[in-house]
Amino acid sequence: MYKFGGTRFRLGLGLAVSLVCLSSTTATAAKLGDVVSGANAWMVAQADSQKRVDKLAEDKTSLADDYRNTLRESDSLKLYLEQLRAQLRSQQNEMDVIRGESREIERTNVEILPLMQDMLSTLTQFVELDVPFLKEERKERSKTLEEMMPRADVTVSEKFRRIVEAYQIEVDYGRTIESYRGQLEGKEVDFLRVGRVGLMYQTPDKKETGYWDVDGKAWVVDNRYVDGVTEGIKVARKQSSPDLLIVPVKAVGK
Repeated sequence: MYKFGGTRFRLGLGLAVSLVCLSSTTATAAKLGDVVSGANAWMVAQADSQKRVDKLAEDKTSLADDYRNTLRESDSLKLYLEQLRAQLRSQQNEMDVIRGESREIERTNVEILPLMQDMLSTLTQFVELDVPFLKEERKERSKTLEEMMPRADVTVSEKFRRIVEAYQIEVDYGRTIESYRGQLEGKEVDFLRVGRVGLMYQTPDKKETGYWDVDGKAWVVDNRYVDGVTEGIKVARKQSSPDLLIVPVKAVGK
């Protein structure tokens, strides 16, 4: 009985010890799990914190870059504004000059229009009283200028230019030699103009030669100059080289 009971006692004690060990192991495992879970949570928290730190660093860098870019843009805008102000000042000065020139032009127009009218009247009278060469052509030029004067679509400068051009043409007549065909008292003749000092004519068959008498204001037949006029016509038409011409001209001072 004692042994048997002893055996049961030992069995019960072993079972109790086993239960205590199992309980202790289970508690330790639970604590280890808590530690692991806590460590994992800490690591996750650390990772989240590092992400936030990295994000703040990136934001800081981005803000610094934006600030520097803003400063550069601000400097560029300041320079651009200065250039605009300089351009505006230059344009304002140009506008002031243009306004001043416009006022001068208006005053000039008021003064030059009567002058041009006088110039045109003088030109018309001059053609009428001058040696009668190219009479119709010269009269038509003066008439065209007179018709131009009241036109609003022609600028004052253009009117003045054309009047001066007509004067220049008249001046050129005085230093050139010219031959042209035309009508004289119902017959066809070849005219010879030597500057403004001599105006002669000759029929194509050379049977009649004459000249314009400045004093008498009339045509005079004079066949003594047939050879000179013939040669002069050839020179004017570039059919012969320039040479001494014997033609009737009015002496200076007479």
